[in-house]
Amino acid sequence: MRAWIFKGTNQPLELTEVADPIPAKGEVVVDIKASGLCHSDVSALEDPDWIVNFPKLPVVLGHEAAGVVSAVGEGVTNVKIGDRVGIPSGPPSNIGYFRHGAYAEKISIPSDVAVKIPDSVDFIKAAAGTDSGNVAHHAVVTVGQIKPGEKVGIIGIGGLGQIGARIAVLKGAEVYAAEPKQDAWPLAESLGVKKVVSDIRELADVGLNLIVDFAGFGTTTAGAIDVVAEHGRVVQVGMGRLQAEINTNSLILKHVQLLGSMGGGVEDLAGVYELMATGKLNPALSTTTFEEIDNGLERLKRGEVKGRLVADLQ
Repeated sequence: MRAWIFKGTNQPLELTEVADPIPAKGEVVVDIKASGLCHSDVSALEDPDWIVNFPKLPVVLGHEAAGVVSAVGEGVTNVKIGDRVGIPSGPPSNIGYFRHGAYAEKISIPSDVAVKIPDSVDFIKAAAGTDSGNVAHHAVVTVGQIKPGEKVGIIGIGGLGQIGARIAVLKGAEVYAAEPKQDAWPLAESLGVKKVVSDIRELADVGLNLIVDFAGFGTTTAGAIDVVAEHGRVVQVGMGRLQAEINTNSLILKHVQLLGSMGGGVEDLAGVYELMATGKLNPALSTTTFEEIDNGLERLKRGEVKGRLVADLQ
């Protein structure tokens, strides 16, 4: 099969032939039909600080996969050959980091991380759901503990933030957004966001109970802590910068909960697919080809992609 191999920081991805995976006990092989591209893979290619996330190189990059089960290992009972499944990103599967990932034509995974895709959800949406949807659901619902009627701030209306904002709306919150790129404001408004501003500090008078920072550029984290209401929660998801200088006076005196959120789990991805199946969660998506994955990552780097970019292998 073909796969895009990652060998280390500041080295280009290489499209090459590798052996087809064989499922071990408790594993399944999935023929990938769609694979999402993520800005964290751009960081992996360029930022030396990211290499710690890859304990064994070379590795197939990519962590957003949806496809069809084509082989099952011994003891697998939860899925069968022919099932359409998505694979949650992050610690549940660790694909693209601790084991070979989704920029390939096939992948082997533990069967217990495979999440069945509803018939009404196509592979492109399903792939986007595995990371941007999964991560957003985990941050807003599981970690953020969103409640109906709360005032919620979303920082960043990109691939993750747009889904996080829509999930918050569907969960009954009054949602506000901070996004410096004004060409993304109409998208935010179409999701049901009440007001969009350039900087989260412009929402200081709203009384936000929960702020989810999908950007993570340091100043966004600091702004969220300053703006959130007393006893509010700030969930940090974005890693645009790996350091932030925050006002500990605001953090302490307001009893702010600062919570880190990474990835998501099987239940988060199932929750995303449930919302997608209703037709009410339709993230903005664009597609590329498997052969153009390296160019797609360059487009992400240059900020040319709106919404989520997915490689179509069908």
